[in-house]
Amino acid sequence: MIKIDLITGFLGSGKTTFIRKYAKYLEKKGERVCVIENDHGSVNVDLMLLDDIRSKNIDVEMIACACNTDKSSHLRRYRSKLITNAMLGYNRVIVEPSGIYDIDEFFDCLYEDPLDDWYEVGNAITIVDSTLEDNLSKESNYILASQVSCAGTLLFSRVQELEGDKDKSIENVKSHIKRALKDIHCNKKIDNIIVTKPWDDLTDDDLEKIRNSGYERSSYVKESVIRNNEYKTFFYVDLNISKDELINRINKIFADDSVGNVIRIKGFIPTENNKWIEVNATKKQLKVVESNVGQKIILVIGEYMNMEHINEYFPEAVAIENKHK
Repeated sequence: MIKIDLITGFLGSGKTTFIRKYAKYLEKKGERVCVIENDHGSVNVDLMLLDDIRSKNIDVEMIACACNTDKSSHLRRYRSKLITNAMLGYNRVIVEPSGIYDIDEFFDCLYEDPLDDWYEVGNAITIVDSTLEDNLSKESNYILASQVSCAGTLLFSRVQELEGDKDKSIENVKSHIKRALKDIHCNKKIDNIIVTKPWDDLTDDDLEKIRNSGYERSSYVKESVIRNNEYKTFFYVDLNISKDELINRINKIFADDSVGNVIRIKGFIPTENNKWIEVNATKKQLKVVESNVGQKIILVIGEYMNMEHINEYFPEAVAIENKHK
């Protein structure tokens, strides 16, 4: 049977970065891998961020629906993609959903005919930012805990960026996760599944353990947070500004309380030499690099955001709203 892995993590936690390393390791072990970017948005920037890992044995595909398409249509496309992939000779499928995701969708789909004859769950890997803010909203804590509830590995990202007492910082994040689990009445034990080694230091032995870490579905009290949330993505299309100007505007957005809780900003702007500037930003980190692929779009992702105020930072662009369903 084809093993299918779920890589979860809250917005900006580092899922895409880990998948780059993980997929290449699987290829080295002789596996044929398909990465599925499973997002409810109409544009998936992460698909482009993974473009350079494509090879003879690694493919990257996207499932997305238009902003006004309902959830059932998205699930039908997801199911159809898995059926197609089952016929293409992959050993492993890696699913990267959006950072706001109901994990039951992943498992429920695999229990249906004919997918249950072709696929088996390999691993559920949850990425947690080691610089996680302690004052997350109730909704964000629910999403974090629900993702952790099924994890076989809890992989901390950005450990190398911690300042001061790193052990204390990591313990604080562990305590935060445990409180979030308690809030949803989940008795998941996490101490033995946590990996806190900086990712550049992960050995083949470490990756092999992750590759075989499995999953564990722990029960919890399900709430309507995801269905009725205020998480949104604003798309800013056809933006033509300089790199310095983009950085300046992003910094101002994160400093502006009137825009709401902006969690992540990512996307591309074109350069004069027919290349692209890729930006990937959270409140604590701003990454800007040159890329050979891109699309003229910037995504602003968050909760309880004020679109009118954010639009003022991108007056040159066409603004489109997508509410996560």
